[in-house]
Amino acid sequence: MASIVNNNNNNSLRLGVNIDHVATVRQARGGQVPNVVEAAHAAVRGGADILTVHLREDRRHIQDTDVRLLMESIEIPLNLELAATSEMVNIACSLQPQACCLVPERRAEVTTEGGLDVIGLAKQLKPVVESLQDKSIEVSVFLDPDNKQIEKAQELDISTVELHTGSYSLQSSKSLINQSLQDLAESAIFAKGLGMHVHAGHGLDYENVIEVASINVIEELNIGHSIIASALFEGLEHAVSRMKSKLSLARR
Repeated sequence: MASIVNNNNNNSLRLGVNIDHVATVRQARGGQVPNVVEAAHAAVRGGADILTVHLREDRRHIQDTDVRLLMESIEIPLNLELAATSEMVNIACSLQPQACCLVPERRAEVTTEGGLDVIGLAKQLKPVVESLQDKSIEVSVFLDPDNKQIEKAQELDISTVELHTGSYSLQSSKSLINQSLQDLAESAIFAKGLGMHVHAGHGLDYENVIEVASINVIEELNIGHSIIASALFEGLEHAVSRMKSKLSLARR
């Protein structure tokens, strides 16, 4: 996979750190511990390039106040994941984070289960995208590696796709892993060829990230659960730094 040629001279790869699960632990007891803003600063010290949070409709972890405080407190860009609903879009337009990623959301899911159906939701998404872009918010969509979905996103004037790496992360056999990587690489190249920015994430950890990070047209990886889990034993700053080292290794 490392042989895939990047069309840009800049071969760097940004790390977006998702801190939702810091808020998950806090919400289990209420109160302010662990503190989400303190976690964000630790992630920044560890080398995070972007901070990612998902403000869910059910508010199971990140709260509205968290987003506001993070925007006031951190100096790196904030990527706000949200469902394409009027409530969430109004919040995003009010707060004006640097970026918003539109994701599918089901109340019963444990975590995001797949990519957004841009083709089926095109009419609903068009005014959402326009409203966010009117506030100078970069809009991305969380998609399965499906070129038809990517093409529809480009038709909606969406500048960035985030490819869902969950299928790759769940595979156990070498042949299925390789096929999933090939699917990701082909879709990443296709999106890049359309002039789009390419991000990826979901289920990536310290063991499987290098193969995805080696797809050179990918500009950003968003990783949360594995970093937060490792932080329980080594601290968040160190856990982020160790993941950054993995990404750097993949781009040598």
